[in-house]
Amino acid sequence: MSREDLAARWPGYVPPPSLEEYAKKYEDFFVMQRRDGILELRMHTDGGTYVHNWAAHNAWNRVWQDVGNDPDNEVLILTGTGDRWFSGAPRDVWQKPLYEEDPDYIYQQFYDGTKLIENFVTALEIPTIAAINGPGVHTEFALLCDITLATEDADLMDPHFLAGTAPGDGLGLALQALMGTKRAAHHIYTGQSIPARKALEFGLVNEVVPHDSLLARAWELAEMIMERPRYARRMTHSILSRPWKKLVSEDLGFHVSHQGLSMLGGKKQGMAAKTVEEGNQRKAW
Repeated sequence: MSREDLAARWPGYVPPPSLEEYAKKYEDFFVMQRRDGILELRMHTDGGTYVHNWAAHNAWNRVWQDVGNDPDNEVLILTGTGDRWFSGAPRDVWQKPLYEEDPDYIYQQFYDGTKLIENFVTALEIPTIAAINGPGVHTEFALLCDITLATEDADLMDPHFLAGTAPGDGLGLALQALMGTKRAAHHIYTGQSIPARKALEFGLVNEVVPHDSLLARAWELAEMIMERPRYARRMTHSILSRPWKKLVSEDLGFHVSHQGLSMLGGKKQGMAAKTVEEGNQRKAW
């Protein structure tokens, strides 16, 4: 039912925010467009490739809620801008070691780090499609989607251990679930590249697509999904996302807290210059 119909039937009805409202609220982090029930969220920074920052990290958990609360959203496409999924040099993002921050700041960091994953798998009760448009870390959201597409140059590596911390933000969790315990352990310890074709072989992505047809393919799939009845779409997503909901409920807090412990306890450890340079060359960040 429309907002107007519900308002007429339910005195005092409080409508959810409209696309115009939350698109404006999150415009620094996402460009949003919707057509025939299909909502495309494109990550960006100043119109270009997304550069990681803590304001976006804080906003992610709330944008999933607003998108999920809008009944006009029927399918979600998540992608990046340009030829990279994600960027942001760690030394630019982390202005100082976490153990030097005050307790309230640390609490906020780990609250956001937990809720942005929890809300992605619980608040979005609609089919989800990721279109990974190039290399870059933090592909956990893409892996948690129902369908994941990637370009030939995408790289799903997990850099946490190489950077001197534990892989607790959700990416390691997704790798373990999708590629298996042994493969995930090897790639997490070594930080070895997982290029798109290898990711396809490992079951991390569903299709490898040329860059210039990536979004067209994502929209093609979304339009095919929209041809089916609403109940079929919603209930199918509910079935397909249930393993993630169970896994996140059982293990995400464990992962996040262990990453936090490794960051707070590793006072004599830091990201080596060699690691930073290697990451730059691989376009990991």
